[in-house]
This record gives sequence, structure tokens and C-alpha cells, in this order.
Amino acid sequence: MKSGSAARGFFGSQLGVVLASAGSAVGLGNIWRFPTEVGKGGGAAFILIYFGFILLFSMPIMISEFVIGRSARSNAIGAFQKLAPGKPWVAAGIMGVLAGFHVLSYYSVVAGWTLYYTVQSAIGQLGGQSSTDFAAVFNAFVSHPWQPVVYLALFLLLTHFVVSRGIERGIERYSKLMMPLLFMIIVLLVCFSLMMPGAADGIRFLLKPDLNEVTPDVILGAMGQAFFSLSVGIGCLVTYASYFSNETRLVGSAMSVCAIDTLVAVLSGFIIFPTVFSVGISPDAGPGLVFITLPNVFALSFSEMPVAGYIFSLLFYVLLLLAALTSSISMHEICTAFISEHFNKGRRTAAAIVTIICLMLGCFCSLSFGPWKDVTILGRGFFDLFDYTVTKFLMPLGGLLITLFVGWWLDRELVERQLTNDGSISIRAMKPLLFLIRWVAPVGILLIFLNELFPLFMKS
Repeated sequence: MKSGSAARGFFGSQLGVVLASAGSAVGLGNIWRFPTEVGKGGGAAFILIYFGFILLFSMPIMISEFVIGRSARSNAIGAFQKLAPGKPWVAAGIMGVLAGFHVLSYYSVVAGWTLYYTVQSAIGQLGGQSSTDFAAVFNAFVSHPWQPVVYLALFLLLTHFVVSRGIERGIERYSKLMMPLLFMIIVLLVCFSLMMPGAADGIRFLLKPDLNEVTPDVILGAMGQAFFSLSVGIGCLVTYASYFSNETRLVGSAMSVCAIDTLVAVLSGFIIFPTVFSVGISPDAGPGLVFITLPNVFALSFSEMPVAGYIFSLLFYVLLLLAALTSSISMHEICTAFISEHFNKGRRTAAAIVTIICLMLGCFCSLSFGPWKDVTILGRGFFDLFDYTVTKFLMPLGGLLITLFVGWWLDRELVERQLTNDGSISIRAMKPLLFLIRWVAPVGILLIFLNELFPLFMKS
């Protein structure tokens, strides 16, 4: 029998649990940041290090969030209030909700750019331009006073539509639609990419380990990518796990989510590297890769293979849009669940409140590339300030508190009951798993936190 309040809703199947949680993890970073980090970190050597940190570090954090969420069956803040009433552990939940608002606001700006490029690709506007033209078009668009805001609003409305429909009829239903579609597009794009001239050089670069490139910075970079890629530490998976049934296998679900997220990241490398190597372009970091460099590749494809270039371009930006949407839904749900339960609001009302707040904050972030680019707080524009706050403080500190809470404060018997579904399944690696939660994950997060702040210490 499935558990969970009818008013709160719950996931109706194990497949829904895995695909929704994987959707939360799979995002834009899998497609543009992971290949970039691989390129800087020695190709296959980075991938192996990254995979090791996923198993030893990120998966235990994810399992910790699952334990908290299903134990409390409440939003990110309410979960800690239930499990540790009157204790300061609630700070982890507060940071999670704050991170949800921050991430959804600035993430939707970039997702809006993706929506714009999807439209431009669909109407065939990515052909017949030079590299300089693409850079100029991108800069002109993001600095425009209202065009990016329109696409930001459209993307937020897409997210709002899914979240407002609830768990089973909204998040689960559309995750079951979007995630298989995302994988189908990835496979098609990999096939396209592998058929491009010079693709072998890109594959060789991706798969051939270069141990000479492995440095302490690369190792810490792989650790950070493993942490940020899975959206752990911000209460998203606490919120999702509150909708899990008593039959959901927490460890098995976490392993499936990690496997899907890693597979998407690696397959993205099979798309990016053969594509850029085929025209002699090195992958850049961040948005420049997908909004300036790759459109140039697509333009060349348009001139040589018009139909194939058009299809490749359109599929790629649809892929980006799907990845952005599955992640934004989870960020929206963190905030919606909190407002709904804490202020006793209906789901549709709570979702509308979140959408309006994030639209306002998102406008600030968007305008920081244009009319408000000279408006700064602590020397940063709104977009950079939001990103800095989340990645440097809210995520790592939230993740640290979550692992310490489960590993050291939460009753050991309760943790084991959750992991074994009240004894109905056996976990042979229970002791090693608890060791990872108590010791390895907190130490790893602390290293990431210090590594992220190191430039700050250098400046001071």
C-alpha cells in the first residue's frame, strides 16, 4: 500500500520516482559544464575520478536526503522541524528553500536563452552567420531590455504548469514523458555527431586518459562537479522523497539516479567533442559553448548539409530545453511545497506565488546583463550574486548539515528502518554506507567549500 497524504500527493510508481529524481539531477550543467571539465581534466581520467566521487560522495548525500524526506513527509523546512523540533538543524531546510528561490530565478534566465535559441533554430536562423555574428547576436539578445525577460517568463510558465498540477498528475507524468524523450534526442545527437568528419579526434580526446593533466585542482574540480551535478544539498531531494511510498527502495533509487545523471553527462561529451573537433574548435566554458561556439558549428553544417544541420541544431536546443525544464521543476517544487504547507495554501496558489516571486527576481538577474549591468551588490550583478550565494554557500553548507544530521544526530534505528523499508529488504553494505555518510561525504563537502572560497581568501 502506498503511503503519503492524499492532500500532499505521492509518486505513483518506482519508475516515476527514478525519472523525477533523475530529472532534478540532469540539467544544463550536464551538457555544457561536464564536457568542459572533462576537456580541462585529462579526458577519461577526469571521468573515472568523477565517477568515483559520485559513488563515494554524492550518492551518500542523496540517500541522506531521501531518508530525511520520507521519514518526515514534509517540505524541506518542515522535515527538520519534525525530526529535530526546536533544534538549529532547521537551518539546513531554510538554506534549501532559499537556494530553491535563488536557483529558479537565475537558472530560468539561462533557460530562457535556451528557449530563444530553440525558437531561432526552429525557424532556421542559425545558418549563414560568422563566428563574430553569433557572438554579437548573443550579446545583443542577453543585454536587450525586455526580450530575455519575455523568454524567462515563458519558461517559468512552462515550469509552473507542471508543478501546479501536483505530484502524480504533474511532476511524475511529465517526467515520464520528458526523460525518455531526452534520452532519445541524446542518442540521435550522438549518432549525428559520430558521423561528422573528424569525429574520431573528439572521441579519442574524450576516452584517452591523460594522467599528466590530473592535478589536485582537477581532483577537486571532479569532486565539485559530482556534487553540483546531482542537485544535492538544497533540499530538493528531501522534498521529492517526502512523496515516496513506503515500498520505494531508497538506495536502489539513488543508484539509478546517479547512473542516469552520469550517463547523460558522458553521452553529452560524445555529442560535444566530436562536433567541435570536426571543425577545429575547442570547447569553451559556460554559456559561450552552447550559445556562440556550437551555433557556429551548426551554421557550417547548414551550409554543407542543410537538412542534417537543421535537425541537429533543433534537436540540440530541444535537448537543452528539456534538461533545463526537468531541473527547474524540482527547484520550483522545493518552494511550492514549503509555501503550501507552511502557510496552508492550496498547491495552485502556492505555485503561483513562487512563479511570481521568481519572475520578479529573474527580471533582476536578466537585467543585470543589460540596463542594470552597472547595478551591483558587494561588487556583483544580481545574476552573479545569486549564483555565487548558492554555489559558494547555500549548497555546500546545506549538504554538510544534511550529512551530519543523518550520520550523527538522527536516530540510527530510524535511518536503518528507512534504508531497509522497515526490514523488508536487506542492505549488505549498511556499515560502509553509513561510514560514507558520517565521514567521507562531510569531509568532501568541506574540501569543496574551502576550495570554492579559496580565491576569496586570496583576495583578503
